[in-house]
Amino acid sequence: MNPSRYFALIPAAGVGARIGADIPKQYMQLAGQPMLMHVLDTFAEASAISHVYVVVSADDDYIADLMAAAPHLQGRVTVLFDGGPNRRDSVLNGLQAIREQAGDDDWVLVHDAARPGLTCALIERLIVALRDDAVGGLLALPVVDTLKRSDKNTQDARVAQTVARAELWAAQTPQMFRYGLLVRALTLAAAVTDEASAVEQLGLQPRLVEGSPRNFKVTLPHDVALAEMFLKEE
Repeated sequence: MNPSRYFALIPAAGVGARIGADIPKQYMQLAGQPMLMHVLDTFAEASAISHVYVVVSADDDYIADLMAAAPHLQGRVTVLFDGGPNRRDSVLNGLQAIREQAGDDDWVLVHDAARPGLTCALIERLIVALRDDAVGGLLALPVVDTLKRSDKNTQDARVAQTVARAELWAAQTPQMFRYGLLVRALTLAAAVTDEASAVEQLGLQPRLVEGSPRNFKVTLPHDVALAEMFLKEE
């Protein structure tokens, strides 16, 4: 029996409206290159990763220039123009597009294009922790802040409840599951915001692997400076 391989799948079809940029968030310049390039470079450098797939929208006007400027990614990264209206659809479309390349027992690491702080060490940590796991799992961080639930979703909200933080984790990516399981989970899933949620709906329990604060998601304008600080430290 051939050993399982590891594929990276990066959904990058979103527009990142909350950050208020003129171009899709994943193509914003960060520390001298597009945000997406940092992610692709990291996966391309990770020796355990057999191949990298990035899923963009059918009318993406930026990916061609990005790839043309990165000849070192040729042969390591394939662009799939199969992006959907949301993350779940983009990931599932991407998985279906690589059906001929991936076996059901191969692992897929799904990673946010807007988490440029990922490192090869974090990828290795995730793979080592999960390669023999029956379910798979994700990078995540234990919640350290005191959490408050509001009485309404407005600016004048008040505290309705303090939420106990014990046993709470903040999900990150990559989220790593076997190809066959992930296709089944996402095909059956209703509205989910990450792959682990879809797997949970099958009654399974993904494993939590401690990530890193630098692997945060760039979502709001003030996140850009923090991401650049981490990236320039390298």
